[in-house]
Amino acid sequence: MIIKNKQGNDILNGGETRIAFAVNVEGINDSGFAGLVSRKYWPELAYIGECKLGTVLTKTTKDGLTFYALVCHSLKDGWNNQTEIIRKCFDAIETNEDIASISIGTGFVGVLSGANFSQIKNGMELSNKNIILY
Repeated sequence: MIIKNKQGNDILNGGETRIAFAVNVEGINDSGFAGLVSRKYWPELAYIGECKLGTVLTKTTKDGLTFYALVCHSLKDGWNNQTEIIRKCFDAIETNEDIASISIGTGFVGVLSGANFSQIKNGMELSNKNIILY
């Protein structure tokens, strides 16, 4: 469920230490927020290779940030069953702490590949995790 809305703020400077964002099944994550994370914190994420839809990749940095890469769309096939995939990904994260999330699907790649933020946000609301939306 979304417990706080901080849309428009900088997620990397918001004070939360657990951050979720979208990646694609093809494993090519060199642009958008995933690209930023791969350049600053998680280099192998940029070209990690194929991943199964609905899985979550996790990386904890030496700075104490934990990133959750939600494999929730395809560059080729788009965003299918968005509400359920997003809910499934968030529910798979192994923590009881609050999770900050970017507004998944609202960036350049998301818009071009057919993301529907209303459906994605609904998946966040249906999740059993406490999500802080950026």
